[in-house]
Amino acid sequence: MSERKGPQKAVAIIYDDAESSAPKVLASGQGLIAEKIIEKAEEAGIHIYEDPNLIELLAKVPVGDEIPVELYQTVAEVLAFVYQVNEKFKNKVRK
Repeated sequence: MSERKGPQKAVAIIYDDAESSAPKVLASGQGLIAEKIIEKAEEAGIHIYEDPNLIELLAKVPVGDEIPVELYQTVAEVLAFVYQVNEKFKNKVRK
């Protein structure tokens, strides 16, 4: 794993199409809180996607709120990437 530099920021999003039409911000923070968010994601085997520009935008969304429409396309691309990585990982584990 690479060393992260500068003030750490993290945003966790969740998408459940049965509950909401858009992803929601589940957790957000910087410094120690960001480290805990990342630590919990790693413990749960959740893929971490790093994009400083996207983090800056998502960090402005209050926890519990849906992401703004302007970010739908970008977040959809990230989620598609994460689902793809997860699927490849599952297939490697099964073999």
